[in-house]
Amino acid sequence: MTSFVIAIDGPAAAGKGTLARRLARHYGLAFLDTGKLYRAVGLKLLLNNLLASDTLAAERAARSLRPEDLDMPGLRDEAVAEAASVVAAQPAVRAALLDFQKEFARKPPGGAKGAVLDGRDIGTVICPDAQAKLFVHASVEVRAQRRARELQDSGREAIYARVLQDMKDRDERDRSRGIAALKPAPDAFDLDTSDLDADEVFKRALTFIDQRNRAEA
Repeated sequence: MTSFVIAIDGPAAAGKGTLARRLARHYGLAFLDTGKLYRAVGLKLLLNNLLASDTLAAERAARSLRPEDLDMPGLRDEAVAEAASVVAAQPAVRAALLDFQKEFARKPPGGAKGAVLDGRDIGTVICPDAQAKLFVHASVEVRAQRRARELQDSGREAIYARVLQDMKDRDERDRSRGIAALKPAPDAFDLDTSDLDADEVFKRALTFIDQRNRAEA
């Protein structure tokens, strides 16, 4: 790799997105929320009344993806998140989006000296040579509480029990899929955010990354 890459993996609502954005700002790096790629594919299918399990339609949607699609309204909807989890398990979809992610890490946009990517398989598949890898996670109960609160704060109805079950189902799909399953890279820094606030998560991540920076120097 020609740039300093920070790979952040973990399940939904663990806090990896918040951390990744903050790290990108702190270090002046480009940021890519790779989950948005799969959400955009899922949303394209839903908008066209197509099933996320329709592998041919999902592959077409992935190959037609444009950068502006990552800003479509509705990407945070729970139905879109469910569709994203389904299409992310499809090899053809992952293959279609693989080059986009690798190129972003190799040549970050805007002349940035490096990139922060967050997702499910950044440290294991997309950027296995990333200089710093973190696996950000929390208990499923804590994550469900966070997601339900996030939905309620945005004015949407959210029943905790339903959010919890949806999250458990999504976790199972992500961990058991045959390609690029959710798991920490062997050399990833394990960061459990269950009992930490955002500032403490950021502090611990900074300590780890700065150590890696010094090792690379």
